[in-house]
Amino acid sequence: MSTTSPSATGGADGGQAGRPDAPPERRFEPDLRSMTRINLRPIASPMPLGFFTVAIASVMTGCMQLGLFETEARGAVALCVLPAFALQLLVSILAFGARDVIAATLMGVFAGSWLAYGLVMFSGAPDALRVLGVFNLALLCFGVLMTAVTGPKRALWLVLLVSLPRWATTGLSGLTGAEWLTRTSGALGLVVALVAMYTAFALMLEDMRSEEVLPIGRSGPAHAAVEGGLAVQLRNLERQAGVRRTL
Repeated sequence: MSTTSPSATGGADGGQAGRPDAPPERRFEPDLRSMTRINLRPIASPMPLGFFTVAIASVMTGCMQLGLFETEARGAVALCVLPAFALQLLVSILAFGARDVIAATLMGVFAGSWLAYGLVMFSGAPDALRVLGVFNLALLCFGVLMTAVTGPKRALWLVLLVSLPRWATTGLSGLTGAEWLTRTSGALGLVVALVAMYTAFALMLEDMRSEEVLPIGRSGPAHAAVEGGLAVQLRNLERQAGVRRTL
């Protein structure tokens, strides 16, 4: 790209000083596309860790709701659930780095929910169950919205699908104090654990063998992400967060 020196234009102001109608100096930027390189860093999938964490934490909370632990064990259960916050927060951060905003958002909200549950239960606040009831109904609203956009990602969709009735029953049991709702929520927690455990195991096998071993029902873009070539993965890369100028 060439530039014009002040001397070539009759002075530093180009001979246009004092002219109110003089156009502003125009600056031309070079086309940077040929000089741009976007580096992608492959990482191991964090999703098995996320789903295994969901499964273990759901077993602990489900057993508490089923009455397998005494009421005095709430603090111990809360301490067992708290590590799920750190693990799923890590999964969320890695998923953002892997450009999967749906998985990252889901795991991030799961992480926050385990932190809230653990702290509230450990505090032993007198109205803790009602607070958690409202909190679970808020999670239910979040889950409905997430379910609407996770259809092609069947692993996430299925875990969300079985989590919805659990959040609903947990929320209602906290607000009403109905024992049968608490027991139902505990049983649904074990169902969530089974589905999450299966999903995590299927994803681990798939990653180890580089092919689908146990069916998890991917479709659409999620299927192309595994079965498609590198060109498919890089499609529209310039429009993704972290590459474009604004979010």
